Amino acid sequence: MSSQVSAQPRQGLNARQAETVERLLVAGLEELRAVGHEALTVRTVATRAGVSPATAYTYLASKNHLFAELFLRFLAEDADREPAGAGPTERLQSVTRHLTTRLAGAPELAAAVTPALLGTDPDVARLRLRIGGEFVNRFRAALGEGANPDVVETVTLAFSGALLQGGMGLMTYTEMGDRLDAVVAVIMKGND
Repeated sequence: MSSQVSAQPRQGLNARQAETVERLLVAGLEELRAVGHEALTVRTVATRAGVSPATAYTYLASKNHLFAELFLRFLAEDADREPAGAGPTERLQSVTRHLTTRLAGAPELAAAVTPALLGTDPDVARLRLRIGGEFVNRFRAALGEGANPDVVETVTLAFSGALLQGGMGLMTYTEMGDRLDAVVAVIMKGND
């Protein structure tokens, strides 16, 4: 089932539909915080949002779709944040550090999004591309005009791998920030 939530940017939704989507996303985040990602269902989110399960499934194909939507929203909350630092390495480290610090502050979402993004749901696949694009855009912005595409790709792969390791519990998101500082320094050696 393909849903309407991931339409860019909510194209084709009238005001009432957009309000329903907003209620579902707010309820989804509340439910995620209350019961965790394993116990959450689209039905419990629908109940919390005050809509029928059928209505919820009109906009959310699965709970993984919900988690991907919530993560994209999480990223959008500070999409305009400027990288800090004197040079490209420091700016890039500020971006990866900021993202990992925010993830450490949202443990329920961090735990939910890793398995969600690994799924095969077509709605999740579309959002996975948008999320990856958001990471690439942030890394390019940190590197500045004329960013080397190979460096951007390498940092994106390193960051994605670190997210997977964090999601598997091999390190905390705080530790991930520390490790990424070192990884970025190695990647940027000679590229600063």
